[in-house]
Amino acid sequence: MSSTRASFSFSSSLTSSSSSSSFCRRRRRHRARINQTRCRASGGGGGGIGGGGGGGGGKAGTLKREQVIDRRERGKLNESDDALWYSQPRFCTHVDDGFLEQLTRLYRQRTTPEYKCLDLCSSHVSHYPYEYEYVLGHGLNREELSRNGAFQGNFFVRNFNENPTIDAPDQTFDMVSMCVSIQYMQRGEELFKEIFRVLKPGGVVIISYSNRMFYEKALSVWRDGTGYSRTQLVKSYFQNVSGFTEPEVITEVLPDGVEDEKNVLVKIMKTFMKRASSDPFYAVVSYRNFKRVE
Repeated sequence: MSSTRASFSFSSSLTSSSSSSSFCRRRRRHRARINQTRCRASGGGGGGIGGGGGGGGGKAGTLKREQVIDRRERGKLNESDDALWYSQPRFCTHVDDGFLEQLTRLYRQRTTPEYKCLDLCSSHVSHYPYEYEYVLGHGLNREELSRNGAFQGNFFVRNFNENPTIDAPDQTFDMVSMCVSIQYMQRGEELFKEIFRVLKPGGVVIISYSNRMFYEKALSVWRDGTGYSRTQLVKSYFQNVSGFTEPEVITEVLPDGVEDEKNVLVKIMKTFMKRASSDPFYAVVSYRNFKRVE
């Protein structure tokens, strides 16, 4: 009887010890997974263009990294003063009507007439769908900006590659737009930080572009890039500022009330045919803190 008890006691001890050891191992693995998750959430990895924008923490509106691209990638073939380059007005649009129709449609879908808007790197036309409550314009040519009816005389002239600041108080605008100009911005990190500053919580930023450019004035990283790499660059500018929502990439804006094509193959073929006959459309969209529900 005592032998049986001893055997039972010894067996129970082994079972208890094994169970305890297994429980400890599970706890250690669980803690390791939590630590890995925290590391990813805080941006422990992800360098380079499209690598998640560096760190994930920080006060809203601060840069996670000082540089998204290096000095060589910011280079231009023509390093002359941009203000001189744009001193002559160009009363034309730099992309085709198909592109502009989609852009206006996107503005309509993401805004309301009550919005206060900021149009950066603009010219004589902003392609806006509404007469917004207030619009402030920016560009490099005063004559072009003075012809833009959306601004009603409210604009400022500034070379962002020398001074990337915006003449507006904090949290002023519901929307900030930039059409076919991001490829010329040599200080994009600072500019996107400034955009965040003047944007209201829930406000939207729409950066649109195509494959057209003034080649000698475009950044090296843009000239040598592809549609994909350029999109990753614009996304990285957003991701590098704490507080912007995960950027959306839009390559087609359907007419209002038209459902997306359910057949993926048909959609791809339609998109290919459309792009083969017009300027390709790209837009990267992000919000300050959260996306509004209108």
